[in-house]
Amino acid sequence: MAKGFFARLLTAVAVLSASVMVMAQEDDDIMPLRTHSMYMPYIDQDLQNRWFDFGGDAMINTNKHVRLTADRPSQTGYLWSRLPITSANFQVEFEFKVEGKGDGLYGDGFAVWLTKERETMGPVFGNKDYFEGVGIFFDTYANSRQSHSFPFVMAMVGDGKTSYDNANDGMANRVGFCESDFRAKNIPTKGRIRYYRESGVMTLELQTKEWDRWEECFRLNDIKLPQISYLGFTAITGEVHDNHDIISITTNTLSKTETAVKRNNSTPPPQKKTGVMWYLKFLAACGVFVALVMAFKMSKSSSNDMKRF
Repeated sequence: MAKGFFARLLTAVAVLSASVMVMAQEDDDIMPLRTHSMYMPYIDQDLQNRWFDFGGDAMINTNKHVRLTADRPSQTGYLWSRLPITSANFQVEFEFKVEGKGDGLYGDGFAVWLTKERETMGPVFGNKDYFEGVGIFFDTYANSRQSHSFPFVMAMVGDGKTSYDNANDGMANRVGFCESDFRAKNIPTKGRIRYYRESGVMTLELQTKEWDRWEECFRLNDIKLPQISYLGFTAITGEVHDNHDIISITTNTLSKTETAVKRNNSTPPPQKKTGVMWYLKFLAACGVFVALVMAFKMSKSSSNDMKRF
């Protein structure tokens, strides 16, 4: 009877071990990039962040957000990574919130940057004009009559020589765009950027309607980021204004290629819930440990019984 139980226990250990290995293999394409991630309380005891610089009118509420601009006129704020992203393939997921007291009139918006230069304030959503890299603009105010509604999200690829078409809301610069009602929502609003250097594919997904419901905003091909690209967030207000908040930034390197994305020309691969996966792996590892301890005790008890006999 003891031998049968012992055999079943060893089988359970083998199954649990195999489960841990399978889950590890399934999840090995996503690895956290701490140098480009940021969470509350955002700053240390020296009132700084090890991996990000903030400035201009940006303010930090350690329990809530990094506020790039407050709901006041003529503000400009920024948040920039101190180090460039060197990974060939990566994903940036960020939670943001845009809201204010404006009734019908609010603006101007915020931007996410992957650019060669950093921390240079200017007129393009708080960053410099004639930038080199990619800017993704979350625009909440129409500077001219447009055929689409606002808020509006668009991407521009800057070559360092081309100016942003501010008078026409970037119409001359758009390489990817979508209408998105991301302002003043009751659920966490998020964006998720994926980039694969070899294929030059960049995608943007947005969560604006309900929790964990992601919708693709655009997909770009043949995008070549500068070899040195910093991650930045900037915002600007003028006569119209809003609170522009960054709540969290989670960046991961993607060790696998863009093969999974190519399965469908418009739909990126399903996002793995890395937190759940790691939790399951932890539970499985604990199960293996407990099973091994029990197996050892059973083996020792069986040995003692034989000696007494």
